[in-house]
Amino acid sequence: MTSKETNEVKELYQRLIHAWNNRNANGMAQLYTNEGDMIGFDGSLVSGREEIFAHLKPIFEEHPTPPFVYKVKGIRQVSTDTAILRAIVGMVPPGETELDPSLNAHQTLVAVKEEGKWSIELFQNTPAQFHGRPELVKKMTNELSE
Repeated sequence: MTSKETNEVKELYQRLIHAWNNRNANGMAQLYTNEGDMIGFDGSLVSGREEIFAHLKPIFEEHPTPPFVYKVKGIRQVSTDTAILRAIVGMVPPGETELDPSLNAHQTLVAVKEEGKWSIELFQNTPAQFHGRPELVKKMTNELSE
């Protein structure tokens, strides 16, 4: 994977995070392929741009969604037109000044390149609860706070 392609995939992810942080359902949905899948923090699965938009719009309208703080942990090429990005994220709830460790998550983005443009085929946001291992929660929270 060229450094240009790595940067393009990272920029795709950053646009996704920016759209979330700006509560822009359409902006998020447009980053996906027509059949792209999104698996949310609560395990909900939505497929396709229209369904992703319809799922996110009421969330942004009805809930004070905290913004993401993120660190990209790795990007690797799977094939000539597919890449996987891994990141860790945390959130600072509205009215707070520090990350809420219960909202830490691992994020995985599968990007595909079609007609010279990277789009999201799959985005998964998995809670990083580390059951019974509070030291790992603290380590992740500290890394995100740096």
